[in-house]
Amino acid sequence: MNMNLKHTMLALAAVLSVQGAFAMDAAAAKALAAKSACLACHAVDKKMVGPAYKDVAAKHKGQADAVDKVAARIKSGGSGMYGPIPMPPQSNLKPDELKLLAQWILAGAPDK
Repeated sequence: MNMNLKHTMLALAAVLSVQGAFAMDAAAAKALAAKSACLACHAVDKKMVGPAYKDVAAKHKGQADAVDKVAARIKSGGSGMYGPIPMPPQSNLKPDELKLLAQWILAGAPDK
């Protein structure tokens, strides 16, 4: 195998392994958001009662601990970060559900 092909294959393997690490089930996340009443106050691209998911994603862009921060905020609820209206806590959600919602929100709440 020549060197250029070997380097290309290694680079492709690295990209694919990183993509797999961040894979999420967008349909499951959206269903969980609907079931948990998140969509009653949040939309993808416009402010409703709470901030738009795109604004949450923008606020946390580039933060290594963004998933943990957003998951913790979903779990505990609170107010002040985006205005005075409080977000109720979602303390009934399991850690993997909180992480799924946080990843989905930070990805821009995709449909697929």
